[in-house]
Amino acid sequence: MVLISGCLVGLECRYDGGTEKDEDLLASLRGINLLPFCPEQMGGLPTPRPSAEITGGDGHDVLARRARVVNEHGEDVTEPFIRGAMESMKLVRLFNTTKAYLKGKSPSCGLGTIFRNGRQVKGDGVCAALLSQNGVNITCV
Repeated sequence: MVLISGCLVGLECRYDGGTEKDEDLLASLRGINLLPFCPEQMGGLPTPRPSAEITGGDGHDVLARRARVVNEHGEDVTEPFIRGAMESMKLVRLFNTTKAYLKGKSPSCGLGTIFRNGRQVKGDGVCAALLSQNGVNITCV
């Protein structure tokens, strides 16, 4: 079983209610059991929802309580992001998975690059940070 960001398989779970369906990726994964998920929804956030960015660090810092996730209205949404990452780890353990395909640049799923103040910066999203800390091999798309 391989985890995959729900938006990559065509689920309308992006913050704006849209999708990022990746037909080429899905074709390359044909025959593999995929488990679509959205950590932001699993954390209790609605769809659509205001866009959010990590302030004061990246996902590792959020998990260590040194940074926050703030939406475009200035509301602190750190707790739902952490909760969603923790719920995602439950899936990892339940299905004994070691691989995930995640949507890049997201404050949840980005690995290596996220947005801060509207610009791309080095860093990991909250869910990607927790999964990688627990040995999950992540490919960002």
